[in-house]
Amino acid sequence: MYICSVESVPNTIVLFEGQKLNLKIAKGLSLNFTKDYDTMLTSSSIGDEVPNKVGTSNLNLNLFGKITLKEVNVNVIPKTTVIPLGNAIGMKLYTKGVLVVGMSQINTDSNEKIKPYENCGIEEGDTIIAINGSSIENTEQLIEEVNKSNGESITIKYKRNNETLETSITPVKSEEEYKIGLWVRDAAAGVGTATFYEPSTNMFITLGHGITDIDTGKIVEISNGELITANIISIVKGEKGKPGEIKGTIDSGYTIGNIQNNTIFGVYGNVTNTQYLNLNKSNEVEVANRDEIKEGEAEIICQLDNNGTKIYKIEIEKIYLNNSENNKSMLIKITDNELIEKTGGIIQGMSGSPIIQNGKFIGAVTNVLVNDPTQGYAVFGDILIKQIRSVD
Repeated sequence: MYICSVESVPNTIVLFEGQKLNLKIAKGLSLNFTKDYDTMLTSSSIGDEVPNKVGTSNLNLNLFGKITLKEVNVNVIPKTTVIPLGNAIGMKLYTKGVLVVGMSQINTDSNEKIKPYENCGIEEGDTIIAINGSSIENTEQLIEEVNKSNGESITIKYKRNNETLETSITPVKSEEEYKIGLWVRDAAAGVGTATFYEPSTNMFITLGHGITDIDTGKIVEISNGELITANIISIVKGEKGKPGEIKGTIDSGYTIGNIQNNTIFGVYGNVTNTQYLNLNKSNEVEVANRDEIKEGEAEIICQLDNNGTKIYKIEIEKIYLNNSENNKSMLIKITDNELIEKTGGIIQGMSGSPIIQNGKFIGAVTNVLVNDPTQGYAVFGDILIKQIRSVD
């Protein structure tokens, strides 16, 4: 249920097909869809609307039916079923262009110390996508283009927060090569937990949060990637003020699928080899509406050794029904003594562990509270489905 004062109305509402909008509004306010009103709603009173058509629409919150106070995007997605996973998996991500992760001065052949990048405007976290009009997809291409300059100024096109910018740098010679003083990276890799497989779309999603660059802390913008099998090496138990960790390796992994996107809600793509996910059709469950989720007992599925997944008990302590903006939709607590004994609670690498309540998939583990590793956050299942369906 969304309790509706102007300030509390979310910018985006995600609903499954047939789910009640259920906005309780204050006196003097009214609701109106700006398009497809007749087809988007069944006949019912304000506060009990049922969008009955998959798609998107805009909902206006009006004062006295005349003054628009807020516009809300309503995304209606089809009901679906998923197979919860919990497997430890590996990921390799390849960036769009090369990510700038640092800067350093260059010692030239004449023993000078120069910063070629100085005043060029490029910052850590920016992505270089072209030099002198030639696309840059990896570090080798960047090195080649810089060396082709022979010390002449080069034009660099780069991106920052979805904005494309342009600048120039004059490379300097050092040890038989021309350099511009920028440290770059074109790939990222890691181990995490697979959340679910959706049979109707042949898609997967993992982590419940995005993969960020270790140096810049920003979400890595990718061109493509691979989901691969992983082996667990050890478990580092979490303590207050010191998060634990699942340590794993992907060196000899087999490809499970292709990664299509890396978002704040997780990494997703399509499955190309289901045998490595150990799918069991009997485990297929419905994705719950967020208003079906209740405070109280639930379960998570995760893998802590190479013998497979196990089910552990948790408690859902608080539910943030209005949340569609980040991956902190529920406050959860680990209550399973076996899991606490093994890990201390939620540890790095458990993000993405699917949560089941009353036989339905309701979300995934996303974060741990550093001061209490038995507590953390989880993201709603409907948000994850929205990522896969790309309903904007």
